[in-house]
Amino acid sequence: MSGVGDATAGATGAGPGGRQVALVEDRYAAELEFLAAYDDGPRPPAWRLTPRAVVLFVCGSGGEELTAPGGRRTTVTRKFVGDRALVERCVVTLAGERGLLLVGEPGTAKSMLSELLAAAVCGTSTLTVQGTAGTTEDQLRYGWNYAMLLAKGPSREALVPSPVLTAMTRGAVARVEEITRCLPEVQDSLVSLLSERRMAVPELAGGDGAGAGAGAGAGAGADGTVHAAPGFTLIATANLRDRGVSEMSAALKRRFNFETVGPIGDLMEETALVRRQATAALERGGAEFALDDAVLEALVTAFRDLRTGRSAEGWEVERPSTVMSTAEAVQVAASMGLGAAYLGDGRDVLRTLPGHLLGTVRKDDPADHARLLGYWDGPVRRRAEGGAALWRTLWDLRDELG
Repeated sequence: MSGVGDATAGATGAGPGGRQVALVEDRYAAELEFLAAYDDGPRPPAWRLTPRAVVLFVCGSGGEELTAPGGRRTTVTRKFVGDRALVERCVVTLAGERGLLLVGEPGTAKSMLSELLAAAVCGTSTLTVQGTAGTTEDQLRYGWNYAMLLAKGPSREALVPSPVLTAMTRGAVARVEEITRCLPEVQDSLVSLLSERRMAVPELAGGDGAGAGAGAGAGAGADGTVHAAPGFTLIATANLRDRGVSEMSAALKRRFNFETVGPIGDLMEETALVRRQATAALERGGAEFALDDAVLEALVTAFRDLRTGRSAEGWEVERPSTVMSTAEAVQVAASMGLGAAYLGDGRDVLRTLPGHLLGTVRKDDPADHARLLGYWDGPVRRRAEGGAALWRTLWDLRDELG
């Protein structure tokens, strides 16, 4: 399986209100509105779009112009470059109100896929908890406005619902990023929630049942229990490479369907995505510069060789410990373009590639420097000896690696 997000459509320039990055639901608002009218088939409870339209929103219409009732026409952009069957399985999981866990290497657009799915299903991607070693159980359940708590005691006005509790009461999709970075006892607060679909707020037991919180959108009963509204589900993400993570309990794992999101399998698709996203980044930075296609292909080829441990020709490559993701390739391409636009002195932009690659490779382990040199002494040299002019230039720049 493979998948990487393509966030360039509508992403150039500032978002609404001068935002540096627009929310998915704002960026693609016109498409979401169109798809709601385009497919009027059956929808799971509380869903904004049909499951078929959610898949279409994420994967695009393949360049085909669609026509909605009333004659409105549009082409749905492709936002996730990857396996359509993976997206379909994710949508079916959410339609069944089961938890979805997206796992994979860093930089494979797990977070973006979760944002796209949440925005298409319930209209918002913002009901999110960022998992860290410092995440507390309150951030997954609820907290209190202590000034109001002292003034009025436990009440719905004093309760501060978590994004998960808000999603429960709205029948929406909650997102938990990097769930395995949370401590086990914090993770396990989700076990009963995902199985019983309710959350106890014992401090409100015996209340009037009017509501669990001003922003929660639904009430707690007299026993202080908040029940999930139809449509509620949860998407979590987890990286396979992170160190110091907390293993999920077997009980929590059983509450999720696992889907693995991998890197893009096709060189040309990956190169095209890097080109689009790097171009968008350059435009946001106000840089009038376009990277040469041959340079981009060499950049992506180097990333793929180092990522897989084998060159396109089948030569063995020692893999660095750093994840050479597509997202990282986009950052390198954008940095090369920005450097040429703002600091360029007439030099060939290709000459900056070795330094950028070295900076990427050495992020985790200084020993990866030797692995990059080995890549230069292997595939780069052999391509240069085979007569490839661009790779000959790169071979001549070996000393730039130190």
